[in-house]
Amino acid sequence: MPILSLKNVSKKYGPVQALSDISFDVPAGSVFGVLGPNGSGKTTLLGIVTDVLKADTGSFTLFDKAPTGRERRQIGTLLETPNFYHYLSGYKNLEIAAAIKHRDKEDIGRVLDICGLTQRQHSPFKTYSLGMKQRLALASVLLGDPDVLILDEPTNGLDPSGIAEVRSLVRKLADSGKTIILASHLLDEVEKVCTHVAIIRSGKLLLSGAVNEVISRNDFVELSAADNNALKAALLQYPGCTNAEVSGEIVKAFFAVPPDAAAINSYCAQRGIWLNHLQRRKKSLETAFLEITNHATS
Repeated sequence: MPILSLKNVSKKYGPVQALSDISFDVPAGSVFGVLGPNGSGKTTLLGIVTDVLKADTGSFTLFDKAPTGRERRQIGTLLETPNFYHYLSGYKNLEIAAAIKHRDKEDIGRVLDICGLTQRQHSPFKTYSLGMKQRLALASVLLGDPDVLILDEPTNGLDPSGIAEVRSLVRKLADSGKTIILASHLLDEVEKVCTHVAIIRSGKLLLSGAVNEVISRNDFVELSAADNNALKAALLQYPGCTNAEVSGEIVKAFFAVPPDAAAINSYCAQRGIWLNHLQRRKKSLETAFLEITNHATS
């Protein structure tokens, strides 16, 4: 049973089509990344799911049910950084958040511990680092122990240290069994923390599914020999080789399945081609993503 299932969700702002027939499922226990550039419709999509906005057409279910207040109480949301009081401590700010959300104050100690803020709980918010401030925001989201977390650009504006802190916390929460829906424009974020992804651009869904299936990054092999043209011709006859191209002083060979370097070396030697260079490499995440988006426009 998917935690969230969207069916042909669309939304317009005047003449601007913010979302167009978006459909995908979020599996239970996944870290689901909604990936797209700024202005692609990610925040609009999360706003609809959290009942901040209404879709023009389409529908969605939460926990396999039409969403009601009961289902939404099982979700913790962070669509923008809360307005914490700078002169109050982290603990006092969470007391206020608990009162607003009708959550038990007894839960504050637990969420502070999860977010690594116990030792600084009585320090004024203004003394917190950027990463600590965002972890306090996540602590507020965790009040009441929701099953699902919806986070909009949780590392936005953070320095490298703060980004690492928040990513580590997201992975920790995922390991505890939470389902996390995370909007981001950062490829690196999706690669490091997400198990599944939906790629959105200009309000349209390009692809969705498991990260390693949607953003395919098959290994390729760099090789060279005395005659690279003969090497290329031989590789094109190699079982599973989908393409080979001469690039400068090397040949790049691509395969439908992960290549076996030793088998390739033996194959070439049997044909009288002696390799002086052989190295497996992996396609960059950026290259894979650009291939997806470029294919969608062609």
